[in-house]
Amino acid sequence: MPIEIREVQTKGDLKRFIRFPFDLYRNSPYWIPPLIADERRTLQKHTNPAFQHCRARYWLAYRGRELCGRIAGIINDAYITAWKNRYVRFGWIDFIDDVDVSAALFDTVQSWARSEDMTAVHGPLGFTDMDHEGMLVEGFTELGTIATIYNHPYYPVHTERLGYQKDVDWLEYEVSVPSSIPEKALRIAEIARERRHLHVLDAKKSKDFLPYAHQIFDIINTTYKDFYGYVPLTEQQIDWYIEQYFPNVVPDYLKVILDEKNTVAGFVVGMPSLSRAFQKARGRLFPFGFVHILRALRKPRYIDLFLGAIRPDLQGKGADAFLITSLAESCLKNGIVSAESNPELEGNVLVQGHWKHFQRRQHKRRRCYIKHI
Repeated sequence: MPIEIREVQTKGDLKRFIRFPFDLYRNSPYWIPPLIADERRTLQKHTNPAFQHCRARYWLAYRGRELCGRIAGIINDAYITAWKNRYVRFGWIDFIDDVDVSAALFDTVQSWARSEDMTAVHGPLGFTDMDHEGMLVEGFTELGTIATIYNHPYYPVHTERLGYQKDVDWLEYEVSVPSSIPEKALRIAEIARERRHLHVLDAKKSKDFLPYAHQIFDIINTTYKDFYGYVPLTEQQIDWYIEQYFPNVVPDYLKVILDEKNTVAGFVVGMPSLSRAFQKARGRLFPFGFVHILRALRKPRYIDLFLGAIRPDLQGKGADAFLITSLAESCLKNGIVSAESNPELEGNVLVQGHWKHFQRRQHKRRRCYIKHI
């Protein structure tokens, strides 16, 4: 039976688009279901400020009445302007193990790209760097995180068979919390603290971070500007992310370092791992999903690291050691066993250097593919 591609046009179509991986990964112990409400906010034009400079289309693949795949195509005009690449992004890619299905999905995005006078298709990528990105190519038997994509091992096989090649990889590490902070790290951190007049923001509640939130995003825009495909976040996007995420931060694992003028010098955002809680919640906060999440927040054994950056004038001067040792001290105090680094660009030796004083395991790799058309 031939594969039929149908574009998402209605709320019902969008619901099926969001729900498809819940069926595909129903029996997977490694996949982490997203919150359905978050997916809807990201994919809808009237709720996601990225649509100020993005265009997107979503498609579903059917064989008869059976839903067997999905894909999103995104044109980020700000990316095209900044990087001078007329590329379409693909994302939200899921399909059964059938090359006819995967080929039909990719062909659809490629046809759209050609009709828009684009020269290549790359992904998986989202609207911004804050969205999930990178197809898993190593670490299929490792538990996922709420910040990353999980996919079956056959995904990269299909993708490469269809002519896509590696453009860039991200690495992920599991970093063990030591019984004590390494002496060398403490020494470097203390020198940086004294010479650069740094101190850690004494935050007790999530609202204590709000006066510094825009400075944090300013540092992200400055330090990430040369990262693969990065497009600076607009003020509307920054406000959106602050409203979404800052009320939920846990002060012990969000570390902000300030200079003598109380200006943000660097930060790292960590959270208790919510992977198992999200699996139990099955995509919904209500009626009981929030209970699992609250339990996971109270007594975590593992944390996930989401974002981090050091102000450019302080990079390579020990500020990163000061930041990481501060986080490690909180982890030791709270009995944390290990931290997930989440994706780090394989060429970003500065961020990978954060873990050189700690026992770590590089256990996952994910890839952005590209195909010139």
